[in-house]
Amino acid sequence: MQKVYIETYGCTLNKGDTLIMKTLLKDREFVDDPREADVIMINTCAVRLETEERMKKRISELRKFGKKLVVAGCLSGAEPGTIMSIAPEASLIGPQAIEKVKDVIDGNLRSALTGERASITPHVMEGKVGIIPIADGCAGDCNFCITKLARRKLRSYPLRSIIDSAKFALSKGAVELELTGQDTAAYGLDYGASIRLPEVVRQVTELDGDFMVRIGMMTPEQASSIIDDLIEVIRLKKVYKFIHLPVQSGDDEVLKLMNRKYTIEEYKGIVKELRTKVPFLNVTTDIIIGHPGETEEAFENTISLMKEMRFERIHLAIYSMRSNTRSASMPQIPDKVKKQRMNVAYKLYEDISLSIHKEYEGKMTSLLLTEVGKQGSTIGRTVNYIPVVVKGDHQLGRRADVKIDEASFFDLKGHLV
Repeated sequence: MQKVYIETYGCTLNKGDTLIMKTLLKDREFVDDPREADVIMINTCAVRLETEERMKKRISELRKFGKKLVVAGCLSGAEPGTIMSIAPEASLIGPQAIEKVKDVIDGNLRSALTGERASITPHVMEGKVGIIPIADGCAGDCNFCITKLARRKLRSYPLRSIIDSAKFALSKGAVELELTGQDTAAYGLDYGASIRLPEVVRQVTELDGDFMVRIGMMTPEQASSIIDDLIEVIRLKKVYKFIHLPVQSGDDEVLKLMNRKYTIEEYKGIVKELRTKVPFLNVTTDIIIGHPGETEEAFENTISLMKEMRFERIHLAIYSMRSNTRSASMPQIPDKVKKQRMNVAYKLYEDISLSIHKEYEGKMTSLLLTEVGKQGSTIGRTVNYIPVVVKGDHQLGRRADVKIDEASFFDLKGHLV
């Protein structure tokens, strides 16, 4: 029996892709040591430049084993030439061609970079959390994004497959279901918009069991197109009062250069409507520091937006130039300037988040305990998805009443009562 070794890097979608490929290769034996394998596969990530460099280094290391080498994932889809320059003997599988994995491994195809919609919805479990990809790709075309080059088409999974995946996770003891994708609000556009994200959320929450649903990242332009129905489902008892809505910049001119399809006033309008109609809503965002065209005034506009909107969580990243993207051809901002701005933005983020979390100190909250923490602790989430580190080793999957003792900018700390 052919022996296969697989390494996986990157996001939940990549983890799901690996599970799909393993399902399609169920007649093979999977091994934990590349030295024992007949075929070595690496499922790559390419979201940032430093990540790409790490992938290139690992590909070079794996090819030294002298086995058949298959490079899958976003680096294959976005930069096949880069891989060929490092490992010309490798076979490639793009992230939207994983259904052809058997043909590639068996040698019927040298490489496969594009394909049809995968018919299998992956079952990804992390502790008591079931992670359910609902779509692959997005409807946008951001100038800075290399992932768009790898996952070129929006491909929504059939609703029945998503429900089956949710049922599977619940049968395995999941108490949290995460609906994920590059843009969850784009779900169904490739079906002619006959079914959109709110209907997916609604049907998942109607399943039996004591669990919570977390809705994954979505773009403001797609969120605005379903805003009324989105508000309705976020208000459901089984749905975390949480939304991940990347703004990327606080300046309209930079947004245009990024090819984002909204203005800052439109973004603020969406957030204000959500916060007005969903009590305790946690609005998490992403911001890129130092994108081409970010003047000092534009950066100050981003700082002003952070102060005004008071996001509970911000995923801050320094702009990383990615090959073959339109942003890479624009005049670049010096690294020194980007780092200086990042330091300012991160300090402000820490201050805002800490001040928000301080409001929870001394208060009671109800949690679902979902993760094992460090140093004999357990981690749960508030109804608006703020992590709480609970003293002691407690049973996962249970609900618990917790008193908050201490706050940091990143999380809360408390004890069971």
